[in-house]
Amino acid sequence: MNNRERVMATLRYQKTDRLPIVHFGFWSETLAKWADEGHITAEEARGWGDGNPIDASISKKLGFDFNYYSCFHPISGMWPGFDSRVVKEFPDGSKHILDANGVIVLQVPGAGSIPSEIDHLFKGRAEWDKEFKHRFQFDPRRVAEGWARVNDEMKRFDQGGLEFLKADKRDYPYGLHCGSLFGNIRNFIGVENCAYLQADDEELFDEIVNTVGELCHQCVKTALESGAKFDFAHFWEDICFKNGPLIAPNTFREKVGPHYKRITSLLKQYNIDIVSLDCDGWIDALLPIWLENGVNTMFPIEVGTWNASIAPWRAKYGNELRGVGGMNKTVFAFDRSAIDAEVERLRPLVELGGYIPCPDHRIAPDAKWNLVRYY
Repeated sequence: MNNRERVMATLRYQKTDRLPIVHFGFWSETLAKWADEGHITAEEARGWGDGNPIDASISKKLGFDFNYYSCFHPISGMWPGFDSRVVKEFPDGSKHILDANGVIVLQVPGAGSIPSEIDHLFKGRAEWDKEFKHRFQFDPRRVAEGWARVNDEMKRFDQGGLEFLKADKRDYPYGLHCGSLFGNIRNFIGVENCAYLQADDEELFDEIVNTVGELCHQCVKTALESGAKFDFAHFWEDICFKNGPLIAPNTFREKVGPHYKRITSLLKQYNIDIVSLDCDGWIDALLPIWLENGVNTMFPIEVGTWNASIAPWRAKYGNELRGVGGMNKTVFAFDRSAIDAEVERLRPLVELGGYIPCPDHRIAPDAKWNLVRYY
């Protein structure tokens, strides 16, 4: 069996010759450290990207089969983004930066975490109509200008990538990225502003959700109608944190759920039956909403402080729920005994079927190269 067959068989509860060994990429700081240590080249560290040929090379060196997050990405978000610029500089070297989402963030020298949000260009209806709405309209170039991985090279969709995806001869699984139905909205409005907007201007909130949902649907529809073949579909959200979702589940079900259903129904027409979703944090309150709207594979199942695992979800929702992830990547910083213990913890989860262990997010800078190889 090849890796494509292994992954699809595992997620469909079919027999395989062995478990596929997958990962979810790396922090740039991790790759820079490994380059300094001589495990990879500086060029590899700088040129890495999800699913690109350098990613495949590093995966092979470490012993992974591939990066699960290998997808064709139509441009389904804000396009074009805002031009980034410095808004204000401070004596300690920190800066307020206007980013591509129209958010003013605090940039601190040497910091590697998500930057703090200071302010947002979006304030309400006036800014939506003038500055944002036109950035979420469909244009065929959003699909044509996406990049597809073609064996050991990358080609733009309309410059050879489509013919490769039509040929359907890959030995690794390749997904169609279906966009983000709420995460991208949260990105430019902000968590607090999103909460207020739902109460202060529900009509505008609905318009934004529907505009983004229509854009994602059009991108998926255009990619599928081109004749390209995909093994699975994938969404991105990141709308939960350690204590639960960043949006009320009832609101998510009512406002966002129908857009998931519309897209996953379209995917079924093209025989795409595995639909995964990347959401960090404690996702339990939103999980049934995704399931009822056609998303059946959770990723990356962050273990976190809340000890997330596919086991209780499987007990509650049955075999319709699949998973990729759930491997506690923090053990890469310790020793072989920690790796051994984590593998043994995962063993009964693998035996449930429909589950592929994967480090539960980007492999962090404290990870030791030889321990990742040992895993």
